[in-house]
Order: sequence, then structure tokens, then C-alpha cells
Amino acid sequence: MTDGLDRLISSVERLVIWMAGAGAVIVLIQMLWISYGVFVRYALGSPDRMVTEATALLLFPVAFAGLAFAMREDAYPKVTMATDLLRPGARKVVTIINYLLMLGVGAFFSYAGVSATIRSFNSGAASEILHWPRYLFWAPGALALLLFTFYALLRLIKLIRTPAQ
Repeated sequence: MTDGLDRLISSVERLVIWMAGAGAVIVLIQMLWISYGVFVRYALGSPDRMVTEATALLLFPVAFAGLAFAMREDAYPKVTMATDLLRPGARKVVTIINYLLMLGVGAFFSYAGVSATIRSFNSGAASEILHWPRYLFWAPGALALLLFTFYALLRLIKLIRTPAQ
């Protein structure tokens, strides 16, 4: 069973890497579009009114695209001063509690992101200036949050099954 869990985790980790790559592409698009907007505004004296709205709308998906990747790389900030003093079993309990908290927060934000995506799709709401459907901006963030939550669940299951070291 552990072998199947490890295979599932490695498959999900490939998705995690692709999601982080998609976030990086969004950041590059934002960087180029903002640079273009600054150039047009100050060099040509003709501001592009789409730049501000587009980059603001792209902030939601890019904010969550790297969450699961940060978990994969163990890149979240930690204060280990107190946990380093604990026995391995107690340290594992603290780590399980930490994963449970991340899973709970991820589930809450996943629900909020999916709910917002569905509501914006059903309402047909579009951005004010770009006239792009808002669900196109909500959906990637909701997908990233769902991936983070599922990955946190898998990591929690693996942590519970692994003996304390």
C-alpha cells in the first residue's frame, strides 16, 4: 500500500511542478505587460488602461500556484527552536498537527476559490475594462488550491504511516 501511495505522491508532485511552472509563466506575462505599460505611459504619453486591471486579476492565480511546490520543497518558514528539543515521537505529533492545520486552511481556501469560480461562471461576470470572463481568473487559483489541499492530504497520510525518526 505504501508503494501505491508513493506512486500517487510522485504523480501529484509532477502536477505540482507544472502548476509552479504555470505560475512562473504568469509572473513573466505580468512582468512584460507591466513593463510595456510603464513604457507606453511615460515614453509615449499614452497609458494602456488594460495593464492595471489585467495584472491585478492575474495576482489571484499566481498567488496560489506555488503553494504545493513550496510544500514539496519544504520551503515554508519554520521555527524549530522548540521542536528540536522534543523527542522524535513528539516532534512527529507536532508535524502532524502542522499538516492538519495546513490541510484545514487549504480546504477552506479551496472551497472559497471553487465557490467563487462557480459563482462567477454562473453570473457571467466579466472584467470591467478587458471584458474577459472573471471565472478564467478564478479557475487557475482554485485549481492550485485544490492541488495544494490534495497534496497536503497525501503528505499527511504518508507522515502518519511513517515511523518517527
